[in-house]
Amino acid sequence: MNKKVLLLGGAGFIGFNIAKFLGNKGTYDISIADNFFRAGGKIDELLQQLVDKHNIQIFKGDFTQPNAFEQLAKDYDYVYMLASVVGVDYVNKMPHEIIRINTALIYNTLEWLRHSKCGKVLFTSTSECYAGAIEAFDYAIPTPESVPLTIQDIGHPRFTYAVTKMLGESGFINYSRQLGFECSIVRYHNVFGPRMGFKHVIPHIVQRFRNNENPFKLYGHDQTRSFNYIDDAVEGTVLTMEKGGNGEVYHIGSMEEITIEELVKYTGELLGFKDEYVYAPTYPGSVARRCPDITKATKELGYEAKVDWKTGLEKTVKWYNDYLDANTELHESFYDNKNKS
Repeated sequence: MNKKVLLLGGAGFIGFNIAKFLGNKGTYDISIADNFFRAGGKIDELLQQLVDKHNIQIFKGDFTQPNAFEQLAKDYDYVYMLASVVGVDYVNKMPHEIIRINTALIYNTLEWLRHSKCGKVLFTSTSECYAGAIEAFDYAIPTPESVPLTIQDIGHPRFTYAVTKMLGESGFINYSRQLGFECSIVRYHNVFGPRMGFKHVIPHIVQRFRNNENPFKLYGHDQTRSFNYIDDAVEGTVLTMEKGGNGEVYHIGSMEEITIEELVKYTGELLGFKDEYVYAPTYPGSVARRCPDITKATKELGYEAKVDWKTGLEKTVKWYNDYLDANTELHESFYDNKNKS
């Protein structure tokens, strides 16, 4: 018998790719619950193709409202809680809405679980939760899951997303203990790939190159990150759901640490940029280094990052370049808005 799976936030970047991965397995009955914000309240063409191919059930609603959950079943084998608002642009422009939306999604999901009979829940968190631990206390890099969750400035808009994810980690682990469902947590580390949206660093870089920025500014050039290609992130997420320990947290990422300068210059190489680069100040609230220790996920789940950052970047840059060629109004609108700000 097929496993019954619910993807809360399944129309988003990671959720879409989990649905595709599970659908191709053919052993899951998949449902997606979302407000479809990223497509203007509609199901986009790629998602519709996926829905039709795998007979995915769709539930549309504003899940910051408790009554939206009334349309769902109450007996899922697996619930992936992916729903949240994410992106540096969003946290800087509407931090109060990040708090409201993400907190409401977490609380309403937990209260729905109180009256449901779900087998296991996976909550998706972020490396942003301990951004301050490395800066303030010089914790080890690569960083294990045991590092305390710490942010640097409680009033900075940048950390509103992290605060809601800390709430979610605590909420899901403690509710699961009291209500009797299983729960595992994944902390993602810079997941990227085609169709990730336009509120993230790589799509921004692509658009800036396409706008012929010259000299090209390298913001935070010496900061480091480890980028996790979407195919690897999806596999790690599903492994966590199906093999992860109850109440356990797992890093899903890559231990291949690179500088932002390397990332930008390779993107420029892929796009044929041959002009000048100049160093520029880093973005406020951005940490100097980040790289996960994935030893726990490797030992307990059999997870490994298979796609190196350059291969993943080549695929991602090509997708965005092709997409923007076919949708020039998006490219032009992005820069019109930038110039007005």
